[in-house]
Amino acid sequence: MTRVIVLGADGYCGWPTALHLAAAGMDVCAVDNLSRRRWDEALGIASLTPIPSFETRVDAWNEVGSRPIQAVVGDLLDYDFLHDLIARFQPDAIVHFAEQRSAPFSMIDRLHATFTQHNNVIGNLNLLFAIKEAAPDCHLVKLGTMGEYGTPNIDIEEGYIEIEHNGRKDTLPYPKQPGSFYHLSKVHDSHNIAFTCRVWGMRATDLNQGVVYGTVTKETQLDARLVNRFDYDDVYGTALNRFCVQAAAGEPLTVYGSGGQTRGYLDIRDTVRCIELAILNPAKAGEMRVYNQFTEQFSVSQLAELVVQAGRTLETEVQVDHLPNPRVELEDHYYNAKHSKLRDLGLEPHLLSDSLLDSLLNIAIEHRDAVQSGSIKPRVDWRDTANKGLSAAAALYDPGSQGALRGAIDDVTTRGRQRDAQREAVASFAAK
Repeated sequence: MTRVIVLGADGYCGWPTALHLAAAGMDVCAVDNLSRRRWDEALGIASLTPIPSFETRVDAWNEVGSRPIQAVVGDLLDYDFLHDLIARFQPDAIVHFAEQRSAPFSMIDRLHATFTQHNNVIGNLNLLFAIKEAAPDCHLVKLGTMGEYGTPNIDIEEGYIEIEHNGRKDTLPYPKQPGSFYHLSKVHDSHNIAFTCRVWGMRATDLNQGVVYGTVTKETQLDARLVNRFDYDDVYGTALNRFCVQAAAGEPLTVYGSGGQTRGYLDIRDTVRCIELAILNPAKAGEMRVYNQFTEQFSVSQLAELVVQAGRTLETEVQVDHLPNPRVELEDHYYNAKHSKLRDLGLEPHLLSDSLLDSLLNIAIEHRDAVQSGSIKPRVDWRDTANKGLSAAAALYDPGSQGALRGAIDDVTTRGRQRDAQREAVASFAAK
């Protein structure tokens, strides 16, 4: 039976993935440091859907799910914990979602930029070393991002491109043009993973994921306590979620700039299936595969128009407002990214449809009394090194420590637990 550790299992993608893999018959160890909950508090934002505690969510799944999961609280920056976890559990695969995932967060100021890079890059490096030392045949399934590529004026290949230069040919990693300090951290991750595959003979699949939408999977529908996040704010919310909440609240949709920015998108149900397919078809020793994980391409203006049309079916009049773009990016550009490898493995995409938009709008309407309108409009300007509207949250962080923000999350992550208690939990599950 396949044994899988899901890192970042309390997050938007990690939570439904852990449930999906357990329902597929895998032994799942769900790991998180719960820091995202504290970041929300510090930034004054919250999921539109109320999220129970990690313990409550896991208990709920173990009541109604077909196969239980084990929850472990721990941090990738704690190498002793990470090494011990992998050594005891001996996973066949590790799914790595455990990173700060917001571009605007990384652009707030120096503190948030350095924290993002330290948390993501060092955490990923710790993971690579722990796998090599404790479970060298383990397959790493790492969530990357399509944002690593940027918006080049040529087709985007799946990770690699064949180059001819001065009469010679070679296949090289596709050039990267990341658009934020967050996206840069993902590029660094990709380079470190490629290096360890080449030098240590590790096996890895780098999933360059597009923008994910939706909150519902087959597993999260089993119990109200299993509900997934619905982020709509300017730091963690996606354009589609933001538009649906604004439509439900009777506010204009805030399109940044011209709205021509085009990206790849996919349903959360396809995210969990892509992870499963990568695990069931592991990379070879010494191989770093790259899959572009998305199913459709839309511009921001196209998404806005889809929400306007969906609003009409719900008898809601929706307006569109173009704002100055707080990001430094091309607003009208060529975009054609290849994404066939996951379909070749068996992915059957759920494409964005009227029914799904109606579902998202209905969720937004159901919870519109909880909408914090002040957190929707952009507060982070890429051109400013100290966005004061959010920098005040830095008072809760610990900029002087190597693990910046650690002090802000201690009370939530239960890092005060004795190491023996963590080891006992891991050992107990590993013995099953």
